[in-house]
Amino acid sequence: MEESSTAKLNIESSVQDILGTIDRQREREIISRRFGLFDRRETLEQIGELLGITRERVRQLEKAVITRLKAAGEDLPHIKEVQSVLAKHLSDMGQVARTTELTSKLTKENTKVDQARLAFLAHLSPKVAVIEDDDDFFHSIGLVEQHTEKALRDLVGKVIEAIKKIDKPTDIETIAKEIGKTDHQHVQALASISKNVASLHGRWGLTRWPMVNPKNIRDKIYVILHDSKKPMHFSEIAAAIKSSDFKRKDVTTQAIHNELIKDKRFVLIGRGIYALREWGYKRGTVADVISEVLRKEAGPLHRDEIVRRVLKSRQVKETTILLNLQGKNQFKRVAKATYSLAE
Repeated sequence: MEESSTAKLNIESSVQDILGTIDRQREREIISRRFGLFDRRETLEQIGELLGITRERVRQLEKAVITRLKAAGEDLPHIKEVQSVLAKHLSDMGQVARTTELTSKLTKENTKVDQARLAFLAHLSPKVAVIEDDDDFFHSIGLVEQHTEKALRDLVGKVIEAIKKIDKPTDIETIAKEIGKTDHQHVQALASISKNVASLHGRWGLTRWPMVNPKNIRDKIYVILHDSKKPMHFSEIAAAIKSSDFKRKDVTTQAIHNELIKDKRFVLIGRGIYALREWGYKRGTVADVISEVLRKEAGPLHRDEIVRRVLKSRQVKETTILLNLQGKNQFKRVAKATYSLAE
C-alpha cells in the first residue's frame, strides 16, 4: 500500500492541479515564478517588471495567494497524498531531511525545478514543517508531529553545541549521547540539515574542521594519509583523492607532490613515499637518520642493527643505507662491520 502510494505521487501534476485552483492568471504567474515551478526562481523586481506592477504589489499578491492556499489545507488537490508519501520517507530518513535528498527519492532527475516543486508542496502541507534555506540551514522538510520548525532549529543548535563541547571530529553516536538522544538516525538527520556541520568517513564536526570538510589540497592529502594509516607514494595519494568523495578532487599528481614537499605535516621517507610527521617520522636524509640512530645509541653499532633501525623510519633499500655508512665523513668504522659517529 505504501509503495503504491509512493509510486502514484506525481510532483508535476500535483503542482499543476494546485495552481489550477488559483483563478487569476496573473496570480498563477507570480506563484510559478516566485517558487521556480517551471524555470529558475525570479525576484519580486523581475516579476514586477514582467507584469508591469511594483515589486511591493507582487509581494502582496504572493502573500495573499499563499495564505488562501494554506487556509484550504488538506482540501487542496493531492495534499493528503503528498503528506502521506513525505511521512513515509521522512520516517525512514530520521524524521527530517534536506529537500534535495527527499526529491532524489521521488523524481528521476532531481533537478532544481523538481526540488522547487517539492518545496512548494511541502510549504502548503499542514503536517509538514519547512525550514527555509539560509546561512545556517539547507532547505529541509520535517514531520510536524515530531517537531515544529522552531523545535528542529533548536535541536540542531544542541547538536552544534555538543560538537563544540567534544571539540574534535567524532561519530554520531558520541554526539547523540552528549545531547541525551538514543535515536542515532534522528541525530544524524538533524546534523545533516545544518550548513555548520559536515561529515566525512563517519566523522562529524564543524564545517571549518579540515578532517570533515577538507577544502585545500594539503588538507585532502592529510585526510588520505590519516585514514590509510600507512605511508603512501605521492601517485597513490593523487589516485586516492581522485577516487574520493571530496569536493573539487580533480587535481594533478604534480600538484599533490608540490604540496607534500611544502607542508611540514608530511615527511619524505622513501623515493616519493610520504608519511605523517605525527606518526613519529622526522624530516632528513638517510644520513641524518643514521646519525640520529648512532647518537641515541651513544656508541658503535653493527651495520645490520643500523640498517634495521633506519628501516623503521625510512622506506629505502639496504644498499642505500650501507652506501651512506661507508661514503659519508660523519661515520667511521671502528671494528668489523661496526660504525660510530666520527665526532
